[in-house]
Amino acid sequence: MRPSAFLPQAVLSAALAFLGLSGCGYHTLGVATHLPPDVKTLAVPVFATRTDINGTEQALTEAVIREFATRTRFRVTSDAGADADAVLRGAILKQSTVPFTYNAATQQSSSFVITIVASVTLTARDGRILYQNKNYVFREQYQSTTNLPTFVQEDPAAIQRLSREFARQLVADVLEGF
Repeated sequence: MRPSAFLPQAVLSAALAFLGLSGCGYHTLGVATHLPPDVKTLAVPVFATRTDINGTEQALTEAVIREFATRTRFRVTSDAGADADAVLRGAILKQSTVPFTYNAATQQSSSFVITIVASVTLTARDGRILYQNKNYVFREQYQSTTNLPTFVQEDPAAIQRLSREFARQLVADVLEGF
C-alpha cells in the first residue's frame, strides 16, 4: 500500500485525539466552573416567603444548604454576615396545593400536587449578580389517606421531597451557570 493511503486515517486519528484532549464538557465534581475562584464561603439565609403557608421556607433553605455542603467545597453557612464571599437569597413567591386525582367511590380527592414558585439570586460580596432565576417552578405529587382512622398528613413529606429536588436542581444550575 502507498504511504499516502494512511494520511487520511492519520489526520482523522489526530483530529479525534485533539478533540478528546480539548475537553468534552465534563469536569471534576464539586468544582464550580462558572463561579469566581474567590468564592470560598457561601451564605444561604432562610428563604423569604410571600405566602400564608409556613415551614416551606425552612425546608427549602435546609435542603439548599445541605446540597451545597455535600456537592461543593464551599464553606456554607446560614449567616449572611460580612465574611461571606457570596450570598444566595431565595423567596417563595407562590405555594399551592390542588387536587390531582379524584376517587369516585369515596367522592374525595385521592392525590394532590404541591406547586412552589420561587425566586433565587446569588450575589457576590461586591454586589455582582452571579446567578439569578426569578421563576423556579417545582411540583410534587402525593397520595392522600382516605381511611380516617389511619389518616396521615402527607403534606410535610411531600414538601421535604420537593425541597430536596429543588436544592439538587438549584445547585446544579448555579455550578453549571444555566
